[in-house]
Amino acid sequence: MSDLRAELIRVALSAVASGLMPGVSGNLSCRMDKDGASGFYITPSGMAYEGLTSDDIPWVSLAGEWDSEGRKPSSEWRLHRGLYAKPDVGAVLHAHSPYATALACLNRDIPPFHYMIARFGGDTVRCAPYAPFGSQTLSEYAGEAMRDRTACLLANHGMVVCAHDPAAALLVGQELETLCQHYALACQIGEPTLLSPKDMADALLRFKDYAAGITPPG
Repeated sequence: MSDLRAELIRVALSAVASGLMPGVSGNLSCRMDKDGASGFYITPSGMAYEGLTSDDIPWVSLAGEWDSEGRKPSSEWRLHRGLYAKPDVGAVLHAHSPYATALACLNRDIPPFHYMIARFGGDTVRCAPYAPFGSQTLSEYAGEAMRDRTACLLANHGMVVCAHDPAAALLVGQELETLCQHYALACQIGEPTLLSPKDMADALLRFKDYAAGITPPG
């Protein structure tokens, strides 16, 4: 268990270094059953990632209870818990990265301007409606926006992504941030040309093995 918490810290530090989770913003978790109960480890509330130790990483059950051994869990633990209802989700990353957050403040889905949209499971990246941070309502909105997806925007807030482990979640988050940057830049130049439903259906087929770790078309 300590090794899993150490991996969570390592990936969180990488997210900070890459600019995906500046300061103490954002949070990262990974699924972990403990003492016969289902749950997850999550980064603690309000603590800088530098200097964290395994003892600082709290464990939260899917029933919403956490142990007293670690620190207080991130205020977004409900957001993470809701996504672990999907049995294939092994890690969740939430970030306030610059481009994803800027687009989230527009309160609209990212349309199929690029085939890489299919990387996240559909023909759009949905934007969940606004709800207060840390709330159950936000968790429910995000869960609906992530239906058949691995990523979504959170209106006036940021992004959330899921994957099979923390390192993969970081990769998905970085790819979403890059896609958001491309969309923002394209919109500054003009109105992006959108791919057709047929084009996106083909892209989705080409990405079908991506979750299994097979490299998609580049």
